[in-house]
Amino acid sequence: MKNPFSRKRRVVKKNKKPRDFLALRKGISLLGGIFLKFFCFVTVMVMISILFVSLYEYLLKSPYMKLEKVIVSGIEDDLETELLKMSHLDRDTSLLAVDLNEIKRRLEKHPWIRSVNLEKRFPNTLVIRAEKEEPCAVVAMDKLYFMNKWGKVFKEVFASGELDFPIITGISLKDTFNERQLVCAAEVLRILEAEERPLSLADLSEIHVREDGNVHLYFSSLPVIRIKGSHLDKRMDDLKKVVDHLFNTGRMHLVRGINLNYRDGAVVSFRKG
Repeated sequence: MKNPFSRKRRVVKKNKKPRDFLALRKGISLLGGIFLKFFCFVTVMVMISILFVSLYEYLLKSPYMKLEKVIVSGIEDDLETELLKMSHLDRDTSLLAVDLNEIKRRLEKHPWIRSVNLEKRFPNTLVIRAEKEEPCAVVAMDKLYFMNKWGKVFKEVFASGELDFPIITGISLKDTFNERQLVCAAEVLRILEAEERPLSLADLSEIHVREDGNVHLYFSSLPVIRIKGSHLDKRMDDLKKVVDHLFNTGRMHLVRGINLNYRDGAVVSFRKG
């Protein structure tokens, strides 16, 4: 006797195959559409890239984009001439081909240049804005060097006529103390910049900076002044009172030194005899 359910099972299997085929066909069609869209997108991007490259190459060779003018500001003429030589700029090159980062790197190697900013002004002009280093002191280490107001040593001193600045002494040749001492000296100079005689920068001849942060100040008409460099700003009023008192009492010429490293006041030492 035949199984009554066998035909039904065969019918189910026959009906399932067309559904699987339709799903597979639909998946292949979907993948084909995605691939076609991706291929079209890539083709368009390649064509755009080729267009841009061709346009860039055309502009590089175009006489309209040739570098014709270089404007330099912020420095004097002789230094401008030196920078133009250092830049290695070719007037026959395209302004598009000028590498601003490379030129900036070259120019900032000049010892008298603190910073450089460059700007392309199309179609044919390059602008160079240079900031010159301004020395505020001469540092005596293994050699003599110029120092700027931030405590950075930037150039060796070669001519004696360039020494019309306060001298910074006591600077350690060890890196651990060197930078700290230079910053301390720069801070002292900044504070004294606002002072009048006899505590002005014009009267200051030397700052001796110790490794522990103490400084000895040497002025043209004052005895040596000892103080912690970081305390000078807070103790300037006390120092001026002591100096005024000594001048008013006519005893300044008898003073050997003024020490402000005391919390409650200053200690004045007098010469013997």
